[in-house]
Amino acid sequence: MALRIKSDDSLLFIVDVQQKLAPAMFVSEVVISNNYKLLQAALHLKLPYLVSEQYPKGIGHTVEMLSALIDPVNVIEKMTFSCLDEPVISDRLQQQGRRQVIVTGMECHVCVLQTVLDLLDAGYQVFVVDDCVASRTSENRMLGIERMRQNGAQIVSSEMVMFEWLNRAGTDEFKAILPLIK
Repeated sequence: MALRIKSDDSLLFIVDVQQKLAPAMFVSEVVISNNYKLLQAALHLKLPYLVSEQYPKGIGHTVEMLSALIDPVNVIEKMTFSCLDEPVISDRLQQQGRRQVIVTGMECHVCVLQTVLDLLDAGYQVFVVDDCVASRTSENRMLGIERMRQNGAQIVSSEMVMFEWLNRAGTDEFKAILPLIK
């Protein structure tokens, strides 16, 4: 079955893009920049989003570039690797009533992977944004992506997500988001 991302049925989920974790990631600057663009697009389109933070006392909070855009009410602390093992996150996802979850974050082969597997198991349509996920090594990142793909996640780019959210050119939304893509 072909799945297209629908703006009225999707939610952006940013997993653990944190201050002390990001510097250790392979190509973290590019990944953070792409997360920033995707978050800006989601905010402009008024799409729901959630942000997780793994043990922020030790790993720090969400990186400043993203936290400047984020409403603190959408940030949820966790200790578990899978976000869905944190009851508050599971409840918040269900409250949104969206079937599609767009997943970004760190580390691709740990928290992102376990979260994606649990989202798939819970019946969500999951889209992992390839240029918005990172691991400490390119090998672990690649293995995480491959395992998510094998289990049914759709692997997409940030541009794919934005264009599918927009659905058409010539609108005010398209004109506002186009600079993020160029």
